Amino acid sequence: MAQASLPAPAAVTRLDYHTAVTTPPLRVLVVDDEENIRYLLQLILTRAGYHVCTATNGREALLSVAEVDIVLCDVRMPELDGLEFLAALPASAPPVVMMSAYGSVDLALEAMRRGAYDYVSKPFKADEIVLTLRKLEEREALARDRAALAVENARLAERVSEPVEGFIGRSPSVQELLRVLRRAAPHDSTVLFTGESGTGKEVLARALHRLSSRRDQPWVAVNCAAIPDALLESELFGHARGAFTGAVDTRVGLFEQAHCGTLFLDEIGDLPTALQGKLLRVLEDGVIRRLGSNQARQVDVRVVAASARPLTAPSFREDLYYRLAVVQLHLPPLRQRVEDIPLLIQHLLGALCGRMNIPLPRLSDEAMRHLLACPWPGNVRQLEHALERALLVHDGGVIQLGDLPGGHQADPPSSGDLSIPRHTMELERRLIAQALSQTGGNRAAAARLLELSYKALLYKIKEYELGN
Repeated sequence: MAQASLPAPAAVTRLDYHTAVTTPPLRVLVVDDEENIRYLLQLILTRAGYHVCTATNGREALLSVAEVDIVLCDVRMPELDGLEFLAALPASAPPVVMMSAYGSVDLALEAMRRGAYDYVSKPFKADEIVLTLRKLEEREALARDRAALAVENARLAERVSEPVEGFIGRSPSVQELLRVLRRAAPHDSTVLFTGESGTGKEVLARALHRLSSRRDQPWVAVNCAAIPDALLESELFGHARGAFTGAVDTRVGLFEQAHCGTLFLDEIGDLPTALQGKLLRVLEDGVIRRLGSNQARQVDVRVVAASARPLTAPSFREDLYYRLAVVQLHLPPLRQRVEDIPLLIQHLLGALCGRMNIPLPRLSDEAMRHLLACPWPGNVRQLEHALERALLVHDGGVIQLGDLPGGHQADPPSSGDLSIPRHTMELERRLIAQALSQTGGNRAAAARLLELSYKALLYKIKEYELGN
C-alpha cells in the first residue's frame, strides 16, 4: 500500500462538548484506483489535520483497515470494488464513507444500505469532504460519550445504597431514610412506615426484615384494608372450631404463622377500632387468643406497619399509634426527590425489559423532561406503569413524548399558582371523578381502575366530597 509522503501532522485541538481537548490526528485510509484522486485527497485531508494513508483497491485496503479510524472508499475499483470491500469488512471495522462518480450514485446508496456511513459525489469540493468527515467524527464522539455515560450510570447504581432491589435513590432524604432503616433493622422495635401510595413502603418493610436477625424466619404480610372487618380478627389471631358459623376447623392466625419472624400490617389505618385495642395488648404482652378460645398463646413477632394516611384520633387510637411508631420512617413522595427519577427510570426500564424480553430503549430528551416534570401522585408505582405502557407502544428503539401517558397534552397551572400539593390534590380529585364516571358510579370497579384499596377510595371520596 502506498503511504503518504507528506509528514504526519501534529496533534490538533478539537472542541468536544464545549471543552477544548488535544487529541492525536485521526487516521484516514483513502481507497481509489486513480492516482490523482488519491494525491488530491491526501493533500486536502492532511491540511485539515488528518493522518492519511492510501490504497489502490479494496483488496489492498483490507490489509490496513484495522490500523485506521475512517475509510474513504471509491465505489468502482478493479479486483475488489466498494460493495465487495464493505462485505469483506470485519465487525470491528471503522466507519466507511463511499465516493461515487456520476452514474454510480445508485451503487453508493446501496453501499449505505449495506452499512456505509455516507457518500460524496465526484467531482467534490475540499470543504465537502472535510465536512463529511467532521460529521462522522461527531457521531462517533456521541456514541463514545453515550457508552461512557452508560458505564458511569452502572457504576453509580452500584454505589447507591439499596438494602433491597427495587428501592432506588441517592437524594439526601432517601439516604437518611436508609441510614435509619439500617440502624433499626437489627433490633425488635416496632417500625411504622408512612408515605403516599406507591412510595415503596412494603419494599422497605421487606428490606427491614431481611436486614434483621429474623431474616431466616417467616415474613407474613396482610393488607388490613383488603379483608372485611368481620373476618380480620380471625385472620390475625385465628379461631377455634365452632367459634362462629362456618368455623368447622381450627385456624391458625397470622400472628402464630409469623412466630419468630416479622408480621407486616399494611394500611394499618383501616384496622377496625375494636381490633385496635386487641392489637395493642398483643404488642404489650406478646400474647394472643384465638377467636372463640380462652387459651393464651405466647408469640414472638416483630410487628411492622404502614399507612398511606395520617393515623389520628378519633379513627385511630393514640396509644396504639405511639406503640407502633417507636421508629417512624416517612417515605418522601417522588415529586420531592426529582433527582432520583433518572436513576429510577434506568432501573425500572431494565427490570421491565428483562421481564418482557425486549431490547432496552433510550428516552428522547422531550420524554425525559416530561417524566421529570410530572407530579406523580401515584409515585414510583405510577412511574413504573407509565414506563411499561411506553415500552408496549413505542417504536424504533426510542421512547418519545407521545408514548407516555399525558405526553400529548399539557395542563399548566393557571393564575401563576405553582403549589405542587394543591395541583396534586386537584389531579387526584379529577382522576377519581373520571373513574367513577367511567364505571357508572361503581366504587369497587373505580378502585380497581385507580389501583387503590376500596377503603382508601371511600376515604378519598369523602375527603374530596365526591359522594352523591
